[in-house]
Amino acid sequence: MSAAKVRVWKKIVVFYALTLLFSALFELLDRRAPGNVILITGVMWCPGLAALLTKRLFGESVRDLGWSWGSGRYQVWAYLIPLLYALPVYLVVWSSGLGGFYDADFVAKAAKEYGLSDLSIPAALIGYVLLSMSAGFIPKTARALGEEIGWRGFLVPELAKVTNFAGVGLISGLMWAAWHYPSILFSNYNEGTPAWYALVCFTVMVVSSGFIAAWLRLRSGSVWPAAIYHGAHNMFIQLIFTPLTTNTGNTAWYIDEFGAGLAIASLIGAIIVWRKRDELPVLDQA
Repeated sequence: MSAAKVRVWKKIVVFYALTLLFSALFELLDRRAPGNVILITGVMWCPGLAALLTKRLFGESVRDLGWSWGSGRYQVWAYLIPLLYALPVYLVVWSSGLGGFYDADFVAKAAKEYGLSDLSIPAALIGYVLLSMSAGFIPKTARALGEEIGWRGFLVPELAKVTNFAGVGLISGLMWAAWHYPSILFSNYNEGTPAWYALVCFTVMVVSSGFIAAWLRLRSGSVWPAAIYHGAHNMFIQLIFTPLTTNTGNTAWYIDEFGAGLAIASLIGAIIVWRKRDELPVLDQA
């Protein structure tokens, strides 16, 4: 192995070690106060901080992390892709009876919290969805950016220097998934399915999403499409689709990030971008 490749792998190891180190404190606090948005934000920014420090330690510029905005079409696709793979899953769940639509208690609560109580239920529901897709998208993306500076801003371009796109997607996706495991196993991140099942579905979904995010990062040359994609995924799933779904028995086994539906749908998305790997620019190899 060349000295240049050894250097790349050293950077990757240092980055991941720092990410785990920084995350440990927030993970410990999160176990004591699960669901605290400040602690969640802290955890999600650990990969970004680790990437910035790694660049500093190796004497490299943080400008390499992909700060330029790039072509607007990638930002649009980044926002729409999670909707394209999540909506069919939930439509199947709702229409088949695997889960119900809609959760009346949640809609009533949301209408009150968002000042929509004077509207009819359908109008309040539409208003909530529109607010989530606009204003709700902003904090989701702000937190996702912390992760994406690390996973896609730093890690993906480094991996692209030493392996092909399949390797980039698989390695970065597995590292991303494993980083979440403490929250799944020891916190309230997963609710409703056995740990083994949640880990399998979550890993397939995250690795597949890693392929999509990596493709967006490399194709656009910018970290912003990956951040938008990540934020939009969290927004659609966590603010809209899952909260609006009622449990009809085993619904949790099919929806959300720990069910089979999104694992299958995102895997299809990963296959699509893998087949489009020839569209990616040729990067300098270490």
